[in-house]
Amino acid sequence: MAFLEISLTVSAQQQPRAEAALEESGALSITLLDADAETSDERAIFEPGVGETPLWGTLILNALFEIDVDRQALINALHEALPELSPDAIGLREVADQDWERAWMDRFRPMRFGRRLWIYPWNIEPPAEESETAIVRLDPGLAFGTGTHPTTALCLEWLDGLRLSGKTIIDYGCGSGVLAIAALKLDAAHSIGVDNDPQALFASRDNAERNDVADRLSLHAPHDMPKNLVCDALVANILSQPLHGLAPTFATLLRPGASFALSGILAGQETELLDRYAHCGFTELQTEQREDWIRISGLRSVG
Repeated sequence: MAFLEISLTVSAQQQPRAEAALEESGALSITLLDADAETSDERAIFEPGVGETPLWGTLILNALFEIDVDRQALINALHEALPELSPDAIGLREVADQDWERAWMDRFRPMRFGRRLWIYPWNIEPPAEESETAIVRLDPGLAFGTGTHPTTALCLEWLDGLRLSGKTIIDYGCGSGVLAIAALKLDAAHSIGVDNDPQALFASRDNAERNDVADRLSLHAPHDMPKNLVCDALVANILSQPLHGLAPTFATLLRPGASFALSGILAGQETELLDRYAHCGFTELQTEQREDWIRISGLRSVG
């Protein structure tokens, strides 16, 4: 089966209008890539929570349509939404079904994080699992939370460095569930995924079932979390502004002495967050940077 793929090069300011026009025209899927990367191998797939906006200056939107879509109507809809869009910013090509799947596989390969944690796409068979290897398998069709983004990678490496045996961990803003599932694969007794998007909770449940850990994963929207819930570790890969507001909530959720990690923080935003968390009862705060992104980690104070 063949499809029509349309590629748009747009600015971050144009992206919401372009994506809305593509969706209204019947796009089967939309992938966002960093247009400023020098090669296709360096272009990270954008993997935010649903509804978040990209922070790249220039983006490539790749949208997939049924092969018999009215192409002229599609171009007209794009020009109506983006009258300033130049013709050379639009590319059309027909792709076979297997070509589209191969494009995903080219961008989502098995990846190692830390000493023993691996993320595998669901359509690539891992080697026989050894006792010292923790393998998480994800659906490569999911557009966020695969580990390709630096913020997710920073959180996965942090998890790999913890001693999680017998512990309960909260993944706040769970997205695809990759962090919650990774914790379970690293011997955590129980993971709790929290997200305000029902689609994210569905994706987390689906991936947990694929990894045979659904019986140890609980999923909640923020407003229906169990009362008096406390955990041994917490990870939140969201954005700086909500992380700032959630500091008192995280202080309540973490046991004294428990570990936590925050990411989704752009370089330059960490100073305010470090001050905020220091004043909310967190200690031993430290940062780790990858590309333009920061991870903050530390402990809930004992006193």
